[in-house]
Amino acid sequence: MTRGAGKSKEEALIEMSEAGSPSGEENNGFHSNLDSGQDDAQVDKHQQSKDSVYFRDGVRRIDFVLSYAEDKDKDGDRKQERRKNFEANMQNAGLELELEDKSESEDGKTFFLKIHVPWEVLATYADVLKIKVPFKINDIPENTETPVSWLFTPLRLPDKVMHPEPDYFTSPFDKSKDDFFLIEDKETFFPPSTRNRIVYYILSRIPYSKEDKLNKDKRGIKRLLNNGTYTSAFPLHDCRYWTKSRAPNCESERFTLYRYWARFFRFYKEQPLNLIRKYYGEKIGIYFAWLGFYTEMLFYAAVVGLCCFIYGAATYDDVIWTKEICDENVGGQIIMCPLCDKKCGYWKLNSTCNSTWQSHLFDNTATVFFAIFMGIWVTLFLEFWKRRQARLEYEWDLVDFEEEQQRLQLRPEYETKCTSKRRNRVTQEMEPYFPVTSKCARLCLSGATVLFWISLIIASIIGVIAYRLAVFAALASIMKDSPTNKLEVVGSLITPQLATSVTASCINFVIIMILNFLYERVAIWITDMEVPKTHVEYENKLTVKMFLFQFVNYYSSCFYVAFFKGKFVGYPGKYSYMFNWTGLRNEECDPGGCLIELTTQLVIVMTGKQVWGNIQEALLPWVKNWWSSRNARSHPESLYSRWEQDYDLQNFSQFCLFYEYLEMVIQFGFITLFVASFPLAPLLALMNNILEIRVDSWKLTTQFRRPVAAKAHSIGAWEEILNMIAVFSVVTNAFIVAFTSDMIPRLVYLYAYHPGTELTMMGYINNSLSVFNISQIPDNNRPDPDENPAWFNSTLMNTCRYRDYRYPPGHEHEYSHTMQFWHILAAKMAFIIIMEHVVFVVKFFVAWLIPDVPSDVQARIKRERFLVQEYLHNYEVEKLKQQLNQMGSGDQCICPEIAATVKHEVLSECLT
Repeated sequence: MTRGAGKSKEEALIEMSEAGSPSGEENNGFHSNLDSGQDDAQVDKHQQSKDSVYFRDGVRRIDFVLSYAEDKDKDGDRKQERRKNFEANMQNAGLELELEDKSESEDGKTFFLKIHVPWEVLATYADVLKIKVPFKINDIPENTETPVSWLFTPLRLPDKVMHPEPDYFTSPFDKSKDDFFLIEDKETFFPPSTRNRIVYYILSRIPYSKEDKLNKDKRGIKRLLNNGTYTSAFPLHDCRYWTKSRAPNCESERFTLYRYWARFFRFYKEQPLNLIRKYYGEKIGIYFAWLGFYTEMLFYAAVVGLCCFIYGAATYDDVIWTKEICDENVGGQIIMCPLCDKKCGYWKLNSTCNSTWQSHLFDNTATVFFAIFMGIWVTLFLEFWKRRQARLEYEWDLVDFEEEQQRLQLRPEYETKCTSKRRNRVTQEMEPYFPVTSKCARLCLSGATVLFWISLIIASIIGVIAYRLAVFAALASIMKDSPTNKLEVVGSLITPQLATSVTASCINFVIIMILNFLYERVAIWITDMEVPKTHVEYENKLTVKMFLFQFVNYYSSCFYVAFFKGKFVGYPGKYSYMFNWTGLRNEECDPGGCLIELTTQLVIVMTGKQVWGNIQEALLPWVKNWWSSRNARSHPESLYSRWEQDYDLQNFSQFCLFYEYLEMVIQFGFITLFVASFPLAPLLALMNNILEIRVDSWKLTTQFRRPVAAKAHSIGAWEEILNMIAVFSVVTNAFIVAFTSDMIPRLVYLYAYHPGTELTMMGYINNSLSVFNISQIPDNNRPDPDENPAWFNSTLMNTCRYRDYRYPPGHEHEYSHTMQFWHILAAKMAFIIIMEHVVFVVKFFVAWLIPDVPSDVQARIKRERFLVQEYLHNYEVEKLKQQLNQMGSGDQCICPEIAATVKHEVLSECLT
């Protein structure tokens, strides 16, 4: 069917629903349904179990449920009028209704309106929406043999769970060719997920006003939910999650999903993706397929990262520069310059022994290898996901699914808010149109709002930096004599730098969560204000806004520590200040480097987000559901109706899946953008995702109402975002190794500045620290007398050391950068260029080498298209023969030219 034809059929259906009932017979049936619901309210409740997904007749399935409560306020009459018009228009559209009186409900206030879609309506809208349905069992042999498959037997699920239905050849449904498809039972031909999708499509476009042709704004169930006319709208779960349904015709797929998928102790099992897709729809199915594949790929990154961490721990005793720092005769004799003005005294280098050891766990030779490995890993992940996605597209009949099908489905909000119309150049039909001037004004306001909130993030980061500077000075004064002076528990491990870093990271995390909470609502508001045309466009706009904000919000503090802290400090006598009027000196990195602080920041923000996310996702819905159903749990199962059980669950909104993707993509950024500073990040992500899959499946199966099924052939705009992060991660990791890590200065010293003829790192610490004359320190930088430690003697100690490469006092270029500084800078830039080019070349080569669609899938797609065309051709030919035989038997004088014309027209239609 052409695009224009599909559109006109849809409009005809809507116009039919607006025009009124096609026959008085239908209208009487509608009212009799509602009246019977009120009469049956007087029947003994124990005669029939209400834990059912069928109407009272036990035959017609409940495809959707609407709930409402009578209001006694001034808007009550208006809401009742809306419901009356909306329900009448639902009946006009062909839907069958049955009402449960409020006396039947637990609270005695809530009405439940049950909706059933008869075959004629299903068939019509399946034709409009081009829903693919089976017409023949797939007879293409499938090669599923894999080497050593027996090793994976413990991970497998039963075949009936993994493949709940046979594999069919499918074709878009055509109502005029219903005998072509495998229709054994019209009531079960369309699965419940397809039925509820069709119902929601109808409800989204049905008006609730008699004067709808004059007021296009009064249309759709979403507006009725927003204005309180109805309190909820949802399809039903097919049973309780912990037991099968007693109805023989009910599939009890929810119970199967809970038993084999939604339990934590099933974490090592594969996911029943086909059953997930059948029950929840392709959009949710593709999310869990992506999350499962991402978790599988994380396993390899986690193993390599763990090996790098073990290498760092195992080689600690062999590292010369850490021994020099901890040695009392080397690090204990080096007096360091104060780290802040007035409140910080002189200190010995060996006081950073513990932080130097911690830094070596992550800042070692394996760091470079792991950074390069992750650059290649992320490419392999994205390329292999494309192949996995292509296979799912074939298996789930999404090969010919295009976004154009979604673009045909305009958002009801767009249709109601667009007062202008213009002719579509493709379909040549009039369609709603939003003026360019209005669109530009809304986009400008939206962009300004996003920039304002990003500015708030930057302001909060500046505030946290100011906190770091102020608190560090206070902690340095408190802990000047001994780190265990006032902190007895693990005091030997705590330094002013570590304490400041940890507390600042925690404060930053709290600010991040608060800003997220506020911005989520702002992002939805400004996206609604832009009035996107289609659901796909709406999701893409919201995705870009949310990710841009989250990117700055979550990663800005890490970027500060990685690329700014300790880089613009100056030197004693000429320090740089954050703002001159604040008197707060820019932060320095201790001799252990800033990498350990970046690691601390990353661990706190990443782990805190994951822990808080899991608590928010699992615990809050459970508590809310427990509270809302506390009274109903005391009743017998037969009286606690299926619709009330689902009504007491949490609503699965259109943004729930969006937030799940956003959470995982932010995590993906943490393990790729900054992984050179923390090789254990993939391991933490792996453990979180193993839990995440089961938490998501548990809450979706047990704590949320059944979502309306939706189709999707990919993860959408998130795929482009992942690609962007993958490219950006190569750059960030190259800069982390070059500028945040001490890898390059060590290599330059080893190969160019080591003493003697043999390669050695002895003397590196002394070489990396410059000398400053204490007498030249200005008064405003000099520590107060009572801040200096007891061992400091100003008469004997006249120089201090600081982290930089500058000439000593008395040199002709006193305190200017040495040639070694420029050599190191050149080596850092050369490393960045070489690493980026090597990784990018390998990335693009791997991407080119691995085809996006597996060859066997390509062959099966071509084979299936050929067979489908052949079966359709044979069907049309057989139908033609029957028509010709009927024409011949009815009139022996049929003209041969007419028969030939009919045959030519039918065959031409088949071939096209």
